[in-house]
Amino acid sequence: MSESAADSAYRRVVLKLSGESLRGASSDGLDWSVLGYLASEVKDAAALGGEVSLVIGGGNIWRGAVAERNGMDRATADYAGMLATVINALAMQDALERAGVTTRTQSAIEIRTVAEPYIHRRALRHLEKERVVIFAAGTGSPYMTTDTTAALRAVEMNADLLLMAKNQVDGVYDADPKAEPGARKFDRVSYIELLNRRLQVMDSTALSLCMENDLPIRVFDVFTPGAIRRILTGENIGTLIAAQSANA
Repeated sequence: MSESAADSAYRRVVLKLSGESLRGASSDGLDWSVLGYLASEVKDAAALGGEVSLVIGGGNIWRGAVAERNGMDRATADYAGMLATVINALAMQDALERAGVTTRTQSAIEIRTVAEPYIHRRALRHLEKERVVIFAAGTGSPYMTTDTTAALRAVEMNADLLLMAKNQVDGVYDADPKAEPGARKFDRVSYIELLNRRLQVMDSTALSLCMENDLPIRVFDVFTPGAIRRILTGENIGTLIAAQSANA
């Protein structure tokens, strides 16, 4: 890559994208202009020399909770959702490769024709070789969200930061900013405060895993151009979730 790893404040990061963020204005689940935009953002961030991996949800294609409410077995619904994340991962892989970024997709469900199986040491080796790695199919087990997958992979990869990308929401607020115009944004908030307030930033299992492993989380609006790169160079973008709040 063109720049030194010293240009990044973080050596290794995991970026969590929601499936809905890939939908854009499309009614088909994937907006190709959004994929191109996200690929460009990841490329610019990776050019700093750090190591970047991604976890992508599948909500733009499949909602397991909806299927369950309609009578589908929960585990089966979740496995279908994992396959939706593989579709999104392949679409993002293609967008990144077309942008000139060497990318590898690893799936927690074996599907060797289109993706490598998830192997911890192989994933680390890809990152060391400055390849972007996309982790697909969640954890490979039902009842686990892709938020939990992102936290788990970040801990496994010994990442310095988990980036929780949001769609048109620029951080963590004390109430839903779309419903409450006076909602207050946090610059920094602790894991415990987030759990106590029951703020819907990520699921509690994922948040607890980050807290137990002292993994900081940065919540930001992925559709702010250059946001990922600016975060990696140390700018205070969005909200930082860490062991202590700003008032501690």
